[in-house]
Amino acid sequence: MQVIPVLVEKEVDSSDDLADLLASSAEIQNGDILVVAQKIVSKQEGRVVDLSAVRPSPLAKGIASQYGKDPRVVELILSETQRIVRLQDGIIIARTRHGLVCANAGVDESNVKENHATLLPLDPDGSAQRIRSGISQKTRKDIAVIVSDTFGRPFRMGQANCAIGVSGLGPILDYGGAHDSFGRTLRVTAIAVADELASAAELVMKKTLGCPAAIVRGYRFDACDRPIAELIRPQSEDLFR
Repeated sequence: MQVIPVLVEKEVDSSDDLADLLASSAEIQNGDILVVAQKIVSKQEGRVVDLSAVRPSPLAKGIASQYGKDPRVVELILSETQRIVRLQDGIIIARTRHGLVCANAGVDESNVKENHATLLPLDPDGSAQRIRSGISQKTRKDIAVIVSDTFGRPFRMGQANCAIGVSGLGPILDYGGAHDSFGRTLRVTAIAVADELASAAELVMKKTLGCPAAIVRGYRFDACDRPIAELIRPQSEDLFR
């Protein structure tokens, strides 16, 4: 299996054809999995906010003053939040409108021009599908696409890339009913392959190299269209919320 960086020379904005830009930046083959950083998807989809245009609510101002945050950024976080899961020591863990649980509801000021912030795509699965369809039209290659973002983890230090949108690939590989090397039947072994592929891609994408995408080549998968929501644990099964 190979993980191949896809370098993009320009700063992406809403005028770009993202599928064309990525297809022209790499030699794409049938069966490739293209992992694309959420940041360039958000930029292309116009999910960039000028902070000078944000008017913080009293709630945003109160949270910001208590924790030393920019009230405009807090207002964006609240606007993207379905429910605040934890608010402690200046850390805001939120459930987004997509059902994702992450820091700051995905609002991010990194790798964007000063006094601006990016928001998550409105429909990350739809974003992945549009990129996949566009690349298929331009290259005649059948691929899968993952949109990835960087998440912290509650029980481990450091961050890891996770899939927030997917097209052409099942996000979970369920081994239920298969047998282990001792012949025992596996009952609850489901591997989050979309997350693992996103994390593998991050090893070459990094954060500062102008590499907003990567190709994972040589990983065998069953082509299908299933939503990223399969990776979100139902709240009724969540022991920690």
